[in-house]
Amino acid sequence: MFILNKRVSKVSDEILNLYKEVCPSTIGHMQDCGFIRNLKPLHSGKKLVGTAITVRIPHLDSTAVHKVFDIVNEGDIVVIDTNKDYERAPFGELVCYMARHKKVGGVIIDGCVTDLNAIKNLGVNVWYRNVSALTTRIKGIEGSINVPIAIDNVVINPGDLIIADDDGILVLNPDIDNVEELGKRAINVQIGEIETKAKIDKGIPLSEILGANKYFEGL
Repeated sequence: MFILNKRVSKVSDEILNLYKEVCPSTIGHMQDCGFIRNLKPLHSGKKLVGTAITVRIPHLDSTAVHKVFDIVNEGDIVVIDTNKDYERAPFGELVCYMARHKKVGGVIIDGCVTDLNAIKNLGVNVWYRNVSALTTRIKGIEGSINVPIAIDNVVINPGDLIIADDDGILVLNPDIDNVEELGKRAINVQIGEIETKAKIDKGIPLSEILGANKYFEGL
């Protein structure tokens, strides 16, 4: 069975621009939910902000991975759920070449990539779990596009906001998360860190600045 749902748009350009200045680790000081922790970036030093286009495939059949690029917009983030198949790679040189042609913001794969050196040279921002020479095939068995999926017990809905950098991946659902308020709070925290560094430069201990000292009083 195949499912092809329309692209979902839940994130405004203003929110996308706001989160270009937000680090996932800053949100990590504020909440525990929404963090995908076990994937790594193909290119270090890259920042990813965009709308999730989701794909779910069975362990062998990557038909839906090839189809999804027919419906993406420039800057979208393609997120692939492999049904926890961490041995076969659904993403290699030709799929990556198509991703670059469509100017996606990035690709997140809960599984393997192949053709490692080739996809590095293509410059697409990719987050992945492992590398494998064993690949999926176009078998026509089943696959779903723009349905809820999950990676590391984090649910990703079509249209969710994705933020990623070298520290990890954060998924926010604009339907239930107040993303504008959260983003502005994060920016204020990051501005505050500049002031904290200035105090450290003046010789003030971090334990004093952030209040850790009070828990050691009398010791």
